[in-house]
Amino acid sequence: VGKDTMKNGGTLAGVEQMQVDRSVQFDGVGGLSDHISSLKEMVIFPLLYPEIFERLKIEPPRGCLFHGPPGTGKTLLARALANECSQGHMRVTFFMRKGAECLSKWIGESERQLRLLFEQAYQMRPSIIFFDEIDALAPVRSIKQDQIHSSVVGTLLALMDGLASRGEVVVIGATNRLDSIDPALRRPGRFEREFRFSLPNKEARKEIFKIHTRDWNPKPSDNLLEELAEACVGYCGADIKALCAETGLCALRHRYPQLYESRERLQINMDSIKIKANDFSMAMQKTVPASRRVVPSSGRALSAISKPLLENTLERILQALQRVFPHAELALKKDQQQGIMSTPTFNKPLFSLNPILGNNMIESDEESPSISEEKLTHKTPGHKMAELCPFSRYICPCDGSVFKTAENPRDQPTSYRPRFLLIEEPGSGQAADLAAAVIHSLEKFPIYTLDTPTLFASTSPDEMCVQLMREAQRSAPSIIYVPQIPSWWETVGPTLRSVFTTLLQSIPRFTPVLLLATSDVQLRDLPEEIKALFNNEYEEVFRIPRPTCAERRRFFEDLVMKQAAQPPPLKNNT
Repeated sequence: VGKDTMKNGGTLAGVEQMQVDRSVQFDGVGGLSDHISSLKEMVIFPLLYPEIFERLKIEPPRGCLFHGPPGTGKTLLARALANECSQGHMRVTFFMRKGAECLSKWIGESERQLRLLFEQAYQMRPSIIFFDEIDALAPVRSIKQDQIHSSVVGTLLALMDGLASRGEVVVIGATNRLDSIDPALRRPGRFEREFRFSLPNKEARKEIFKIHTRDWNPKPSDNLLEELAEACVGYCGADIKALCAETGLCALRHRYPQLYESRERLQINMDSIKIKANDFSMAMQKTVPASRRVVPSSGRALSAISKPLLENTLERILQALQRVFPHAELALKKDQQQGIMSTPTFNKPLFSLNPILGNNMIESDEESPSISEEKLTHKTPGHKMAELCPFSRYICPCDGSVFKTAENPRDQPTSYRPRFLLIEEPGSGQAADLAAAVIHSLEKFPIYTLDTPTLFASTSPDEMCVQLMREAQRSAPSIIYVPQIPSWWETVGPTLRSVFTTLLQSIPRFTPVLLLATSDVQLRDLPEEIKALFNNEYEEVFRIPRPTCAERRRFFEDLVMKQAAQPPPLKNNT
């Protein structure tokens, strides 16, 4: 590679091995345990246990694609993987390239740089090539695309899976625009596995807080971390890291405000700087999450003012929603995940968004026959196949009758066409708060808001609708949220209505994609097209009642007897 470079008058500046920050390990990545396990199968296991793959006569996956919102840990996980693979007797070379850095103004120079990169990685194998922002390097090829750019995409496709094997070279790509990548890259042999990096849920946020505060003295209490994880809905990993840094600066401002007024270096006592819970509150007021800087989040918990009025109603809504959308039951009840144990030491996950580690139908090795074993029960006429595994209840799409099928509902929760409509009285204003609280409770699922501002913010509302609904189907189980569907139906044109209903009907019947909508118009006054989407007999319509007398009493009791009776806070002029 060096001779070829010198002969062409180029440099190896873009092909050299990257020096990675050695402080990042897998224990410094929170909330991505499933992704870490899959990456170990791809990179670490072939180095430590090559006899497994030789015995099974299989080749480990050599490519994976990271996609998700910015700040969710895509590049961080790649750095941690490079460090984990370079410990002890293992030595893995790590190459990192930005998508735009591979492009050149000279014809053929970009393709040559890619070839040099793969040749250098092959000579220094085992190695990892990480393409950050790969959508800039390999966009979708079309007639409008520049022919030179299409040549770069074709070269990358040939290098990843061409006539010559690339050996022990793992290629990892990262992007936050999955639809902009050429479809030829997303197949086995190139990018076998695709990892979606969603916004962290409550447990993942608490784990990330523990990672960023583990070196603090004193460490935050577990109760404080629980409250912070509950309050920081919509925060990504980068937001939580920035929040912890801002909290430390708030504690510094509170203890030594004279530092900001003096030009000279002052002597300070570091032991006197104590981080308090109020510092986190002040930091949250100054920190704007990355997900809310463009589009505000649809989910939020009930406020302290409306909680006495709407808390019981929210509980009834979640109970009704669990019957329509059984995945919500497993997401809300975390204690059920410890109910079934396949072995005495390992708990079997009841619900997992990762298809590799979760949703295992076989509970033990004895239940599954060998692939070379012939069971007579399969050939016996009249044998009931349903005896092989427990039954699951389904609703017939024709007449609504309940029947059973051979599937374990604790492993594979299934529902037919899950849809849910919240109807409020005109002018009450409760549906918006309750729908946001429902989304907040189901934050483990990806939420796709299909409101009017989101659609018409782009030049093509139809294209935006298609993109969001296809992404919701691809990341199932997920939720499509349409606020105030009567006014939304009147605002959009007939073309967009047809696109919406066609895409909704094209989703397979038992795909866990929930359509959640609100309405301030009663069911009998809704358009026929909307009424056809929601079936009242299957409990898909919930009418929000007015607050009861006891709920109103709790509201005024808290407002008058507790909040108004408190003396005003004294100003601290310290």
